[in-house]
Amino acid sequence: MAKENKTKPETKSVEAFLAEVEPAGRADEGRVLADLFTRASGEKPVMWGPSIIGFGTYHYRYESGHEGDSPRVGFSPRKAKLVCYLKLDSVGAAPLLAWLGKHGTGKGCLYINKLSDIDLSVLEELVADSYQAMAEAYPN
Repeated sequence: MAKENKTKPETKSVEAFLAEVEPAGRADEGRVLADLFTRASGEKPVMWGPSIIGFGTYHYRYESGHEGDSPRVGFSPRKAKLVCYLKLDSVGAAPLLAWLGKHGTGKGCLYINKLSDIDLSVLEELVADSYQAMAEAYPN
């Protein structure tokens, strides 16, 4: 029997989630990111699982047969760091990452300590690039 995906769209509002984020400064950064991701993707924010704010959706299917839906781009305002879920292997990502400012990366994750460490206009370009790359890779 196939496992049910844990991360799926939720009915809780993004603002209700952000109102509970600690510390308060991290919640404010979450609001800034929600606006930035909305502009860059053209999508409205939706809660995915208990802590991810996602924009757009795509359907994936692995060779194993496992399949599901995920947001095309998203972020989570975690206590330790802001985590952005992006397609960082797109052609346009590398030059943008070079100009972004202080950050770390993992597979599909961009880690930011605080928004003041980065150039928000570069992040907005990076989100737009990632969203477009996901739309091309997974046209639905």
